[in-house]
Amino acid sequence: MSISASDIRNKLKPWMLPISMAGGIIFHSYIHYLQPLAPYLIFIMLLITFCKVKPNEFRVTGLSWLLLSVQILGSLLVYFALLPFDKDVAIGGFICVFCPTATAAPVITGMLGGSVPRLATYSIISNFACALLAPLLFTLMGSHSEMGFVATTMSISYKVVPLILAPLALALIMMKVTPRVHAEIGRRQSLSFYIWAFSLFIVVGNSVSYIIQHHENVKEMVLIALVSLFVCCAQFLIGRILGRRFGDKIAGAQGLGQKNTVLAIWMTLTFFHPITSIGPAAYVAWQNTINSMQLYFKAKKGEI
Repeated sequence: MSISASDIRNKLKPWMLPISMAGGIIFHSYIHYLQPLAPYLIFIMLLITFCKVKPNEFRVTGLSWLLLSVQILGSLLVYFALLPFDKDVAIGGFICVFCPTATAAPVITGMLGGSVPRLATYSIISNFACALLAPLLFTLMGSHSEMGFVATTMSISYKVVPLILAPLALALIMMKVTPRVHAEIGRRQSLSFYIWAFSLFIVVGNSVSYIIQHHENVKEMVLIALVSLFVCCAQFLIGRILGRRFGDKIAGAQGLGQKNTVLAIWMTLTFFHPITSIGPAAYVAWQNTINSMQLYFKAKKGEI
């Protein structure tokens, strides 16, 4: 009895993400060679995803405003709740909530069966809100950066906006200019899963290397990592509850729980004490463990 390539692929698919995470941990010392590929992988994933979405499906809904409220007000609640105990821990927890939705979140949402347009719309709103509010909030929290309000806003916007809007704009242009190519790309949604697996290998390896390099205060690092774990689980749960009210628990959970941790690490290193970056660095492991489990069970059912 011969085994086809399709059979091998279907058997391996449920294990792809756990293998990627394990590989990132084992080969973390070499990940820096692959790190420059990360933005391009995200761009390709988003392009494939956006080629499946129609322009009239992008709408701001009540769920968008609810998730944004949790992102902003929830981050301030975490900050002020932890501030009496330790400011660095408070900032580490704050950034894990305030940080905008990951640019790859629409891709994972699509794989899990959620609404890609709804999540893509919220991802844009979430990232813009972060870029606008971060300079004010960081200043009030005692940021040590000498960057002004406008410079800070432009720096954050430069890091998040193009990566979201560029693939969306290209998908819309292709739909008008090369509709057959656009449709063909839209039918290749399963490619996003394998690109994500490779991206996960890079992200996990990079985070492991980062945590190993920044171990000046182990006790405080562990505390920040535990706070990060708590807020990660809480955000996925709250997002799922809110999303269920609008008939899309997956978009709600991913919109609130899956964060742009690369941006968060950059923001903490730029504006606060380096140890606060352990929060988003640990969040990488927590959110991708949750995502991997969700995709594992989905793939095992043959639904990816």
